[in-house]
Amino acid sequence: MGVIFAASSDAGSSQHSSRIIGPIVRWLYPQIAQAEMDRVVFGVRKAAHVTEYAILAMLLWRAFRARAGSLRPPPHVWWSAWGTAAAYAATDEIHQTFVPTRTGQWQDVVIDSTGALLGLLALWIVTRRGGKGRDPKGGVKRDPGSAG
Repeated sequence: MGVIFAASSDAGSSQHSSRIIGPIVRWLYPQIAQAEMDRVVFGVRKAAHVTEYAILAMLLWRAFRARAGSLRPPPHVWWSAWGTAAAYAATDEIHQTFVPTRTGQWQDVVIDSTGALLGLLALWIVTRRGGKGRDPKGGVKRDPGSAG
């Protein structure tokens, strides 16, 4: 949450992040037109939103799951993780309205909430595997017939 809050400041503005993203893109594609560069920078920034909120939701899920004391947590753990991440996305955009070089946009709340949902979907897929290949304490199960 601290990383997201810091990125909501002036340092996370498009003017600053394009100074980092732009040279990398220009190095990879030296002939890129400025309009195309602007689209790439925009896409990278939105992908960062999705990624940071996916990670946040997964960490929240892990914290809420620990409180529930279950390897397969009940549905409210999933909803709590997503709801907390979505609420934080909304407060993050409100925070940005107070930063002169930033603007809070409801579309970013949707993007961030979608990122949180995608992170939880990835976790759900992993947890639905049923822990195959793992013992209850988190180690790797050994095949009884294998040597070693």
